[in-house]
Amino acid sequence: MKIKQILNRFYVHDIEQSIEFYEKILNEKCTLRFKYSQVNLKLAQIGNILILAGSDDSLKSFRDTQATFLVDSIIEFKDFLLSNGATIIRDLKEVPTCMNMTIKHLDGTIVEYVEHKK
Repeated sequence: MKIKQILNRFYVHDIEQSIEFYEKILNEKCTLRFKYSQVNLKLAQIGNILILAGSDDSLKSFRDTQATFLVDSIIEFKDFLLSNGATIIRDLKEVPTCMNMTIKHLDGTIVEYVEHKK
């Protein structure tokens, strides 16, 4: 059970403008980009930044999530978290690139956990 990477989440309206800016400021290229049509969002990753783009309405249910943890085994993390006082906000489900779930930690922090497809 390992956290591979922690991503800071940035909520924006214009993904193109944000990608261009963060590629320049971080001196890195966008390594992941996709549409999440079911929730009307576009996502992109540049370094340790996850950009979520959409309308205020589309972003509303995601804004409370403070970080994304990329993990090696989402099932192991789910079991561990639930046995350590965490609660499920959004249970395990398939999304365009992986499986994810959103969890509220015992201290109130809300984190998305993601296991990418291999």
